Amino acid sequence: MTSALGPSFLDPEWLISTFGVIGILAIVFAESGLLIGFFLPGDSLLFTTGLLIAGGTYLHLPLWLMCLLVSAAAVLGDQFGYLFGRRFGPSLFRRPDSRVFKQENLTRARNFFAKYGARSIVLARFVPIVRTFTPIVAGASHMHYRTFLIYNVIGGAAWGSGVTILGYFLGQVAFVKSNIELILVAIVVLSVIPIGVELLRGRRRARTGGSQPD
Repeated sequence: MTSALGPSFLDPEWLISTFGVIGILAIVFAESGLLIGFFLPGDSLLFTTGLLIAGGTYLHLPLWLMCLLVSAAAVLGDQFGYLFGRRFGPSLFRRPDSRVFKQENLTRARNFFAKYGARSIVLARFVPIVRTFTPIVAGASHMHYRTFLIYNVIGGAAWGSGVTILGYFLGQVAFVKSNIELILVAIVVLSVIPIGVELLRGRRRARTGGSQPD
């Protein structure tokens, strides 16, 4: 079972088989704009969604409808993140670190936003962790709402539909179809790599900081 690789909430197939379409949409929404959503397996979830639709497993919606729903959830998630950042942004940048909140993630998204400007709303969709915090930074920076909305719709549709469609068409490849379990295991592994890297980097920084003299 792929869930043996880690917590079941990081296993896309388990999430889809357990919660169905509602679970997919909820996770996409959360990862797109909720502070606690950065660890969720957005890319691997959408890719697996496409694979399972192609194979007729768990999901029996038309591909176009699934893409529409996922894109809408992604856009609404970023919308929430933008409004949250606009309302609580200043205090958020002063918030101390906790188990689920790290200032470094917010800082990385702020640097990403400063570098790419409005384009970051689209580009961040394809960067795990950064995509969760970028709409919040955009709101905190008082990015023009209409500009944000345009880029949000473009980014949400490109990411939500693009990754799902990629999974769907790869799911019809003979090798992928005959090795579906192996592919799903690989997806889970890839989905947890960014989280593992962040944890290791955080621990390394903590040790370095702790070894410095007062």
